[in-house]
Amino acid sequence: MESMQRHAEHVQICFDCAAACEQCVTACLQEEHVMMMRDCIRLCRDCADFCKMCASLTARNSEYMMDFMVLCAEVCDACAEECSKHDDEHCRACAEACRRCADDCRKHSANA
Repeated sequence: MESMQRHAEHVQICFDCAAACEQCVTACLQEEHVMMMRDCIRLCRDCADFCKMCASLTARNSEYMMDFMVLCAEVCDACAEECSKHDDEHCRACAEACRRCADDCRKHSANA
């Protein structure tokens, strides 16, 4: 049962990160200098997709979930790094969510 609870927590962390990324994209698209935010937007979109897929694979206990968590952590790290370059609150919140998700992906996959 502990494993099921841990999976549920990981799924929530992934969905929280995906939501933070989607919110960051929406806010970046409303920035006056949107072209300066294009790398942030691109990485946030990728990260949101990776996090949603990671959550789905974890929820169904896929045999590929651990491998995917490694990739998800890499994308989350890249997104966090890019978002950290910006002073906007939405970027800071996204970077924090990405770091949390990357850390959890690493912990979860290491305990397989």
